[in-house]
Amino acid sequence: METFGTLGERGLIERIRATARPPPPPGRLDDDAVDVAGVIACVDSVTFERHMPPGMSYGEFGWMAAAASLSDLAAMGARPTGILAAMLLPPGMPVGDVLDIVGGMDRCAESCGTHLYGGDTKPGAGSVSVTALGDMENREPMARSGAREGDAVAVTGPLGGPAAGFECLRNGWDPVGGLKDAVASLYSPVPRIDWGVLLSGSGAVTSCIDLSDGLATAANAVCDASGVGMLFEASFLPEGPGVAVASGRLGVPAAELMTSFGGEYELMFTFPRERLENIHSSGVPFHVVGYVDGGDGARLSLDGEERRLEHGRY
Repeated sequence: METFGTLGERGLIERIRATARPPPPPGRLDDDAVDVAGVIACVDSVTFERHMPPGMSYGEFGWMAAAASLSDLAAMGARPTGILAAMLLPPGMPVGDVLDIVGGMDRCAESCGTHLYGGDTKPGAGSVSVTALGDMENREPMARSGAREGDAVAVTGPLGGPAAGFECLRNGWDPVGGLKDAVASLYSPVPRIDWGVLLSGSGAVTSCIDLSDGLATAANAVCDASGVGMLFEASFLPEGPGVAVASGRLGVPAAELMTSFGGEYELMFTFPRERLENIHSSGVPFHVVGYVDGGDGARLSLDGEERRLEHGRY
């Protein structure tokens, strides 16, 4: 019998596409932000069990809950106009902890130039679902489905910090050598709203996605939506804080931490190489990490060998 656990999130999305009616063009039933009658909307959920690592405060958990959805708006290039939150909370949870979650969501919304407008609260195991609304302000939205063979692939910032932070907490390491910053990047991700707005305004981006689920999962999502492949060069990946320390202690390649975990809220985008100057002119920091080709999904070139990038684990 197939279960959610055996299918995984991406596999279940394919089953959902086969079950629900497809939305009107240019809509595509997926887990990213969508344009609904001119309003950009998205929803994401976090749970105490999966998304609250040791040491994270309820305020930080609330921040992460809001950031997850606001980051999807950033990937489309939308300016946030509001968030709504539905919380399923244990009946015995202290009210102060609940208010800390709400405060965290509000602070994240404020950092992105918007407000928490309301939502719903019910008894439950411990989860928060945030719906984020946004406006393209007459810019063209960036989708996952426009990448073309020959495009360059870029990311807006360092990778692997949240993975290093998680391993630091899981293994009880002393947070030294960049691990303190790595833990902070795991606890308080920053949606790249302004960079998304600038990239969408550049007119040069052919596809875009956020990296909250990790580079491997994000790249495969764009490959599936665009009908292309991607090849990344491991030596081009910008290394986040603590990655070198965690890689050495775990005995795994740094590239594994930078591609297969997640928790980064950077943007990954593609653009025609001849439009490089447009990207530079946008003012968005970026690192070219690979290119789009006709290969089989997302792959990584590491030490002269090419291997398939599987979906991440965060």
